[in-house]
Amino acid sequence: MSWFRKEPEPLLRNEAESRVPEGLWIKCAGCKEIIYGKEIVKNLHVCVKCGHHFRISARRRLELLYDGPWEEFDRGLVSSDPLGFVDTKAYTRRLKDGRAQTNSLDALISSIGEMGGRKTIICAMEYGFIGGSMGVVVGEKVTRAIERAAHEKIPLIVISCSGGARMMEGALSLMQMAKISAALAHLDEAGVPFISLLTDPTTGGVTASFAMLGDLNIAEPGALIGFAGPRVIEQTIRQKLPPGFQRSEFLLAHGMLDLIVDRRDLKRTLVTCLGFLLN
Repeated sequence: MSWFRKEPEPLLRNEAESRVPEGLWIKCAGCKEIIYGKEIVKNLHVCVKCGHHFRISARRRLELLYDGPWEEFDRGLVSSDPLGFVDTKAYTRRLKDGRAQTNSLDALISSIGEMGGRKTIICAMEYGFIGGSMGVVVGEKVTRAIERAAHEKIPLIVISCSGGARMMEGALSLMQMAKISAALAHLDEAGVPFISLLTDPTTGGVTASFAMLGDLNIAEPGALIGFAGPRVIEQTIRQKLPPGFQRSEFLLAHGMLDLIVDRRDLKRTLVTCLGFLLN
């Protein structure tokens, strides 16, 4: 049988020459097309073929919305692991990994700058930090931003991108829902506009609190928005959910959103909405 033996040859004779740089080509989750990465970036991280909105970092969102330089505040707040929580990994380890991956100390950036020539406070959630979950630090930073907006009479925008409350902090994370909601009531009394921007995904305790309490609730196309996940709901009610359930288009059709805005039109739309609300 040795007559038929053939030694396999490597498919790549020169691996160094054939290696494709990471991120050069991107597969769209919407249309499944392979697209040149620089085209996606140039198009504000929106698919040039089907309009699918890719997830982007909190800092990238701020760069796209502000006219120029912006200032971060309340940067030094950090979680202290009050429960000493450990699952498959210690919570302290997760915090360190999140900081290394995102260059942020927690899952939200509070910032102030000019948008459309108007001073604006924007809080952007970072999904790359433990799924954008809301713990004590996120709740405190949002509350402080609301209080600053009320005191200085500056409009507020909160960009939600979160898996919900952070289970590693237990009831302390759930308390943030009530704290932020109470602060927003004072902001409303002060007559300062608050626009909530919901992106993919916005779920759990974030949806159940400040994400749906805006004077205007705006979402990006195709964003997953809800409290419990579709799979959990189907298992609970034992019924098949309708197509597109919990996507932004479904919520708009059922009166839970005011607008769906393409990312490429987002800044112009927000500037127009704030002008209307302030006048």
